[in-house]
Amino acid sequence: MKPSVRIGLAVLPLVVLVGLIAVFATQMGRSTSFVPSALIDRPVPSFDLAAIEGHDQPGFATADMAGNGVVVVNVFASWCVPCRAEHPLLMDLADRDVALFGINYDDPAENARAFLAELGNPYDRIGADRDRRVGIEWGVYGVPETFVVDNEGTIRFKHTGPLDADSYENVLLPAIEAAREPA
Repeated sequence: MKPSVRIGLAVLPLVVLVGLIAVFATQMGRSTSFVPSALIDRPVPSFDLAAIEGHDQPGFATADMAGNGVVVVNVFASWCVPCRAEHPLLMDLADRDVALFGINYDDPAENARAFLAELGNPYDRIGADRDRRVGIEWGVYGVPETFVVDNEGTIRFKHTGPLDADSYENVLLPAIEAAREPA
C-alpha cells in the first residue's frame, strides 16, 4: 500500500471525529422543545374528530377552529407519562380566557375517560384520533404536543414535548397573547 493511502486511512478517523464534534457543538444549548413545523402560519388541516366514545364532551373539526378567538390544541394520551406531568398546567390554562381543545391520540376510549377522571378535564372539546390520521395531518411527532391557533384558524405556534413551568409561562402564554393580535 502506498504511503499516501496509508496516511489518508490513518487520518480519516480523526477527520470524522472532528466533524462529529463540530456537529454536536452546534447543537448544544438548542431547545429540544422547538421543532420547526411546516404548518406555522398556515390554516389548520381539514379534519373532523368524533368525541371520545362514552364521554359527554363533543369532538371537534376544522370548522370549530376559526372565528372563536384563540384556541390551544393539546395532543395527549393516557399512556403518555409526560402528558401526566404537564396536565396541571393545562388545568391552569383552563381557568384563563382561552379555548382548550384536546386531541386524544391513539388511545382506547376507556383509558382516555379514566385519565380525565383521575387528573381532571381541562378541555372544552376533545376529539378521539384513534387511527392517528389527524395527528399526522397536524404534523405530530409524538405526544404531548401543543398548538396555538388564531381566530382565523391559522396555526401560529407549536410546542413539542411536555410543557413545564418555564415553557408555560415564558413560551406558551406569550404565544397565546401574540396569536390574539392580528397577523
